Amino acid sequence: MSDKDTPYFVGYLPVPGPLRKFLLLASATIIAVFLFTGLLIGSTQDAPPESGFRFDYGRQTVTGVIELTPYPLLRVTEGNDLIKPGKTLMLTSAGKSGVDMRAMGLDGQLATVSGVVLQRGTIDMLQLRGGGNGLSAVEGTPPEMETEQLGRWKIAGEICDGKCLNGAMRPGRGLAHKACANLCLIGDVPPVYVSTQSVAGSDFMLITGPDGTRLPPEAYDYVGQFITLEGDLERRGDILVLRMDPKTMELIDE
Repeated sequence: MSDKDTPYFVGYLPVPGPLRKFLLLASATIIAVFLFTGLLIGSTQDAPPESGFRFDYGRQTVTGVIELTPYPLLRVTEGNDLIKPGKTLMLTSAGKSGVDMRAMGLDGQLATVSGVVLQRGTIDMLQLRGGGNGLSAVEGTPPEMETEQLGRWKIAGEICDGKCLNGAMRPGRGLAHKACANLCLIGDVPPVYVSTQSVAGSDFMLITGPDGTRLPPEAYDYVGQFITLEGDLERRGDILVLRMDPKTMELIDE
């Protein structure tokens, strides 16, 4: 083939026929490779559990025993079709605030709560209505609630605020959410530790300071990052509570 017969691309002229076929084939091949690579990478990732406000449940009202860990939990004793007895609910208020002040003085007592469910995987939270309509003491003798001690664990994972993690905001975790998470935690929203692997049957656990104290100030620097830490693990109903040792927190090198 002579030089004059060799197809040559000029930007302001139509693409020669032989080059047009090559460009179409090369473009289709590149697109197909990217699509296949994306599908292959995606297939190796675990799908995140559905999360968010369960407005389809409607307003839920249940009765149970309040436990301060120090973050308030409700161990359900009188439930309904959607929230069964034996369920343990984390409690929060509207906005970036918890219910610590409202639950104060009710530790170990019967109470009725009413609000909207937030749900993610195996962990549930109830955003309470305002005032006495959302949380009120109930007369009666509370049943004794058992707590199972599971020993000391070293766990890799991420500290998050429980409300946004459960779908109140997206993404609800990671460095992009760190500032929002810290504001929620400062406002007494219960903190949650998301483990990288299932621990005692769950990937989620309420996390507190040692000996049932609040999340220590130094933990806020680690929120939204992958870390390892050690702590004492216990089961309260169907929720795990991790009493972390702040001296053991370490960032995981990526």
